[in-house]
Amino acid sequence: EVQLVESGGGLVQPGGSLRLSCAASGFTFRRYWMYWVRQAPGKELEWVSTINDDGGSTYYTDSVKGRFTISRDNAKNTLYLQLNSLKTEDTAMYYCAKGWEFYSSYRESFPRGQGTQVTVSS
Repeated sequence: EVQLVESGGGLVQPGGSLRLSCAASGFTFRRYWMYWVRQAPGKELEWVSTINDDGGSTYYTDSVKGRFTISRDNAKNTLYLQLNSLKTEDTAMYYCAKGWEFYSSYRESFPRGQGTQVTVSS
């Protein structure tokens, strides 16, 4: 059974930083593309970032380029998202999701965790 458990969210001031983690189990983590998505209150789910199986290729939505960094540690079965220079509009529930063994754009059918809340406020 695929399990994804996010952590690391919290309340941070604008300009601050957080590091989100996603502990994966129930599948061979190193073989799969992984995603971060987020959902702000009253808004649709938004794709944030993608990383390939070995971590060598990463992709970001325009609004977070240069501020967020996705990475993974295949030895620890863990996915990360470093959030820097946070803005109030980054406030959302952040989810990690498991993709396929090859590239795909994010699909809502991908398994995802329960999420971790990020709130950016002064």
